Amino acid sequence: MNMLIYWMFPSVLFIIACFSFVSNRKHLLSMLLSLEYIVLMLFFMLFMYLNMMNYESYFSMMFLTFSVCEGALGVSILVSMIRTHGNDYFQTFNIM
Repeated sequence: MNMLIYWMFPSVLFIIACFSFVSNRKHLLSMLLSLEYIVLMLFFMLFMYLNMMNYESYFSMMFLTFSVCEGALGVSILVSMIRTHGNDYFQTFNIM
């Protein structure tokens, strides 16, 4: 029963985060925040798995490093889009 709670809670939060990512398609900032929430839930599940199996936490630190780099890249893209287009609406971007 305890194991079910440890895996059910993060899984439900991950599904909610994925639904939030899919439903928020108006602003780039809200999509980036949803994406960071997904990464945070993945880190939480990875950390719990590594602790249950008594593995080292080295891989979780690598995962955190890559997620921070991903977040910094997303913020830099957001800043460059706001500087060029004036807002972060996806409807105003021209793909062509």
